[in-house]
Amino acid sequence: MDPLREHSLLLTRRHFFGRAAAGIGLAALGSILNPSLLSAMPGEAEPGPFTLGKTHFPPKAKRVIYLFMAGGPAQMDLLDYKPTLEKLHGEELPASIRMGQRLTGMTSGQSKFPVVSSKFKFAQHGKCGAWISELLPHTAKIVDDICIVKTVNTEAINHDPAITFIQTGFQQPGRPCMGSWLSYGLGTDNHNLPAFIVMISSGKESDQPLYTRLWGSGFLPSEYQGVQFRGSGDPVLYLSNPSGIDAQSRRRMLDGIAKLNQKQFKAFADPEINTRISQYEMSYRMQTSVPDLTDISKEPQATLDLYGPDVKKPGSFAYNCLLARRMAERGVRFTQLYHRGWDQHSKLPKRIKEQCMDTDQASAGLIQDLKQRGLLDDTLVIWGGEFGRTVYSQGPISKDDYGRDHHGRCYSVWMAGGGVKPGISYGQTDDYCYNVAENPVHIHDMNATVLHCLGLNHERLTYRFQGRDFRLTDIHGSVVKDILS
Repeated sequence: MDPLREHSLLLTRRHFFGRAAAGIGLAALGSILNPSLLSAMPGEAEPGPFTLGKTHFPPKAKRVIYLFMAGGPAQMDLLDYKPTLEKLHGEELPASIRMGQRLTGMTSGQSKFPVVSSKFKFAQHGKCGAWISELLPHTAKIVDDICIVKTVNTEAINHDPAITFIQTGFQQPGRPCMGSWLSYGLGTDNHNLPAFIVMISSGKESDQPLYTRLWGSGFLPSEYQGVQFRGSGDPVLYLSNPSGIDAQSRRRMLDGIAKLNQKQFKAFADPEINTRISQYEMSYRMQTSVPDLTDISKEPQATLDLYGPDVKKPGSFAYNCLLARRMAERGVRFTQLYHRGWDQHSKLPKRIKEQCMDTDQASAGLIQDLKQRGLLDDTLVIWGGEFGRTVYSQGPISKDDYGRDHHGRCYSVWMAGGGVKPGISYGQTDDYCYNVAENPVHIHDMNATVLHCLGLNHERLTYRFQGRDFRLTDIHGSVVKDILS
């Protein structure tokens, strides 16, 4: 064939595919700028562009509220009662129990590992008879609504890899977090708010950092990353128009920017350009939706009382829990609350008591509030951290001052609503609360179970990147069917 003729054909083919891609993209762009064009009925919420738009099977949950206790709560002081430890207090942890476990730098230099029992009292509560620490009096009132999983385990023993692992399914940074996977898979039920929202609160002593990549979209389109709400000022940066700019001026400016971006998309067919346009449009809609969301002035006093005295303090855990309920009502797919300050290497009795005072009532109040509004049945609530704490003391033991190091072999998480059996405790740890004795639940298993509650097969929710199909659970994970309703 004549080389010039062949070159002409190649150019024609390239133009065809380029224009075809642009045509598909422009259809997606139309749905961004006017979602009702693709709605079955006027105003009906539809999944955003690029999402799967449907579940693999009928879901029990429509949304998730994840109460993440960053730092690692001590399971034997809160949810996993071990009366035998009272007799073993002060004794050396047997080598047959520790089994050469890898240690952190905080305790690797210790020559002895003395067992320290909890100084807090436990009692049975509810019809299920769950043992709950005196530190959690409000959680004790909702034990018949929650499922306590005592055998969650992870290989990670330091904060950064551990929190990255449970959030993204991998210990190294770079992969999408759970909220991004759900945004990608299911889209949103409210085009006026992000599908994935993050809020952070802190205890009195909170020195552990939280990185924005923990709610990042990794290699997924950036449209699916979490949007962080701030605890003071505008909930989202630049939500308010600058001085001298009214809503009409803002609208004209966005329309002009959209036209420029559309030209760029026609030229390059880069889906990230559509993401940029959609984020501008979302920001514009949030100027109305977010002030309404965060205005709690019309909440009944009885509802505010559920969450505790800090509920009117923006940025507090109680305030964030109330906002999480309001987000659930408005169709936000994934709401993540981080509460920092659970890394208690010393002064544990004092510090864990303060942490529980910050979080216990609001966590329980959220469950009660969702339940009384009929939202708990299709909202999955998760409470837990990236790992637990050691039964042995970090440093010397005294009456009022001891600490516990990081411990990933077993720790406790509770879940409620959205397809999970209420009023049960699942799994058993040994008498030292150090190893799993029955029904282990790896974090891959827990994440697979969360996706299952939302109607997603964790092996089928994938995204191709660099020649491989990735998923939240990597190549692992089994659904924990025994805790499902």
